[in-house]
Amino acid sequence: MTDDTTASTRPGSDDDPVAKLAELLGDFRFAMLTTIDSTGKLTAHPLTVQETEFDGDLWFLVSRSSSAVADLTAEPRAGVSLSSNDSWVSLSGRAWLVDDTAKVRELWSPVVEAWFQNGPDDPDVGLLKFEAESAEYWNTPGGRVASLLSFVKAKVTGEPYEGENAKVDL
Repeated sequence: MTDDTTASTRPGSDDDPVAKLAELLGDFRFAMLTTIDSTGKLTAHPLTVQETEFDGDLWFLVSRSSSAVADLTAEPRAGVSLSSNDSWVSLSGRAWLVDDTAKVRELWSPVVEAWFQNGPDDPDVGLLKFEAESAEYWNTPGGRVASLLSFVKAKVTGEPYEGENAKVDL
């Protein structure tokens, strides 16, 4: 990756890293939430992204009795990582349970029912808010074929692998 910069919001700019981050996050369905457990170990928990618009926050529906919730109750610092075939995002921030029945209903979908058969009123349904403080993304525009061609080009020419990379303070 050739562009490793720390950036902040530059409204109206085509290369606005916050806008690029929001665009990339809209493409992911699953995330890994990393928490710190009671012994200080990092633990990753697979979650489904519930909201595709990114404003600095991510929302997840979780079991109130899950180990992720127990970890976050003791230590709210957390990370979220997301990946696809040609892009990766890492977010750092804080997460906690929010009591908001209207938001649970807004985010509810038939997919969530696979985990919570009793519907959005199930007392075990928890609403987890992740508030991002910083992020880093890596993106290879053009998908798999472009990624493969960039990789081959780097191997043949000895030039660095091309792609977008930025660190973003939120």
